[in-house]
Amino acid sequence: MGYLQVQYEKILSDYLKNQSEENLYIGQNYIRQLIQKNITPEEVINIHKQAVEQLHGTLPKYVEHAYDFLIEVMVHYGLKVKEHQSLLMKQEELRIEMDIATKIQNLMLKTNIPKLNQIDIGMVSVPVRKMNGDYVYFLQDDGHHVSVAVTDVVGKGVPAALCMSMVKYGLDTLEYANNNPSYVLEVLNRIIEKSVDDSMFVSLFYGRFDVENNIFTYGSAGHEPAFYYNAKESKFYDLESKGLLLGILPEVKYRQSEIHLNDGDFIIMLTDGVTEFRKLEELDSRQLIRDIVMKFKHLNAQQMCDELYKQILCYQNYQLEDDFTVVIMKK
Repeated sequence: MGYLQVQYEKILSDYLKNQSEENLYIGQNYIRQLIQKNITPEEVINIHKQAVEQLHGTLPKYVEHAYDFLIEVMVHYGLKVKEHQSLLMKQEELRIEMDIATKIQNLMLKTNIPKLNQIDIGMVSVPVRKMNGDYVYFLQDDGHHVSVAVTDVVGKGVPAALCMSMVKYGLDTLEYANNNPSYVLEVLNRIIEKSVDDSMFVSLFYGRFDVENNIFTYGSAGHEPAFYYNAKESKFYDLESKGLLLGILPEVKYRQSEIHLNDGDFIIMLTDGVTEFRKLEELDSRQLIRDIVMKFKHLNAQQMCDELYKQILCYQNYQLEDDFTVVIMKK
């Protein structure tokens, strides 16, 4: 520290005699030495104070007190800077972890929309953050049945993604598309209840379409009711199938219902991110969805999903409030 003090006194003395660019450059190089030796800001001020005293004698008391005050301020400033830098590092680490987790989630939960002549299927799923709390799972057998699960985890981020992976695991174990929705929900409930933290719950709508008989069978675990559009009547019906959220109790029985689909009929399955408008609470969001879909019911299922997303996004001022997921099955 003694050498640094003497060196600074000379630099300061030269600068006071001649305020040249060269002397400023020497001072900048000196600062680099201080940084390399981990000299704190308050120590730099003290070096300057002692250099001024050495060059001009004892300082007036008020100047000494001013320096002492500045040193105390810089002590706290240095601590806050370190805290801020530490926070930035942690945020960057978290961002990297989230990016990795998002890539893993996208890879694990990737799903392909079945292509069938008898039923047209479309889907849009957009997360409000990097990680999606919604999940859509399709299962198709040898052409007789196609099933879909629309899932919403109560929670966000990494815990929700981990919970979602358990849902996928459970659905993967039920490898047959002709399984009854009630049976699927009961099996999934046992898996979620045993494997997931008590604070995590899952809502799920499960539908199975019988290709040969045009029968759609469905069940729900606390999920947003689906829409059924009857083309002959030109009328919408809510497909309500009340059931407890997955993961709350170990043994729960779920009901299932069925409807017959005719040409032009379609089913809209969705999560509550599509129907909840926090900024427009007075709006009847389900009626809004009906009105939007009626404008585009002549389009194919994927185009209907895309248009519904665009219109809802517009109503939310182009900023989603929750994960947005919609699936349409059109006869």
